[in-house]
Amino acid sequence: MEKLRIVFMGTPEFAVGILDTILKNNYEVVGIITAADKPAGRGQKLKYSAVKEYALANNLTLLQPANLKDETFLSELKSLNANLQIVVAFRMLPKVVWEMPSLGTFNLHASLLPNYRGAAPINWAIINGETKTGVTTFFIDDKIDTGAMILSSETPIDETESAGQLHDRLMDLGSKTVIDTLEMIEKGNVSTIIQKDTADTKTAYKLNKENCKIDWTKPALEINNLIRGLSPYPAAWCFIGDKNEEWNVKIYETKIVLEDHNYSIGTLICTKKEMKIAVKNGFIQVLSLQFPGKKRMNTPELLNGITFSAEAKAY
Repeated sequence: MEKLRIVFMGTPEFAVGILDTILKNNYEVVGIITAADKPAGRGQKLKYSAVKEYALANNLTLLQPANLKDETFLSELKSLNANLQIVVAFRMLPKVVWEMPSLGTFNLHASLLPNYRGAAPINWAIINGETKTGVTTFFIDDKIDTGAMILSSETPIDETESAGQLHDRLMDLGSKTVIDTLEMIEKGNVSTIIQKDTADTKTAYKLNKENCKIDWTKPALEINNLIRGLSPYPAAWCFIGDKNEEWNVKIYETKIVLEDHNYSIGTLICTKKEMKIAVKNGFIQVLSLQFPGKKRMNTPELLNGITFSAEAKAY
C-alpha cells in the first residue's frame, strides 16, 4: 500500500469542504495550489480565495501561481514531492502539471459525467429541470472534464431545491466520494471507465448576464427552474418598470401558480403582502428579491416600502 503525498488544487468554498474532509481522514497534504488574490468590492481590496483562507488557518504550504507553466512554480511544485494531485473547482491544468505525480491527478466534478462538463454544473442541472445529479471523480487529461472516470455518486434533486442547497449537499457527497477514491488509489485497485458522449450530452456553460436574465414569455416551470438554479448566486434578474422608473432586480425565490388569466405577460399583480408576475400559463409568485442598493428581502418587506401601479411590468 503506497503512502499518499497529496497536492490539493482548488479555489471556492466547495473545494474547502473536500480539503477539510481529506485532512480529517488523516491524509498527508504536502501543498495547496489556489488562485492568485484578486481585488474585489468597492474598495478593490485584495480578496483571498476560500481555499487560501483555509490553508493559512491550518498552516498548510501554499502556492498561488499566476502562470501554471512558470518555471519557478513548476520547480516549487516538483519539490513538494507529491505522488498524487487532487483538483476541485480550480482551472485547466497544463500537461506538465497533471502528468507530474506518479499516481496521476484526479478531479472531482459536481455532475454525473459526461453530462454537465464545464464551469457551472450545479446551476445547469437545476435550470434544465433535472431530477437527479451527483459527483464524479476522474483522472485529468488534456481536455476539460473528459478524463477516465473513477467513481460517481448519484443524488435526487428536489423540485424546490436551490443551487445553494444542492451545492452544500454535493460538497458532502463529493467529500465521501473523494475519500472512497483515495482508498482505491492507496490500495492500487482503481479501475476506470472511459467517458462516452451521446447526441444529448448536456454542457454546463459559463454563467453570464445574458443567460441569467429571466424571459417572462417562457413557461412557468422553466422560469422557476432558472430562478432556483441561480439562487443565491449569481441570481436570476430582470427589469421591473413602473411609470417612469426602471429597476434592475434580482429574484431569488419563487413559486408557480398555474391558472388561466387575461393579463399581458410580465404584468405585476401586487397586494400588501404578495407579488405575482403574469406568465402564459399562470403566475410566478415572487417570495424573495433584491432591488438595487438594497439588501435581499422577502416580498412583504419590500411591499411595505414601495407601491406599484397597475401598469407595473417585469421584462
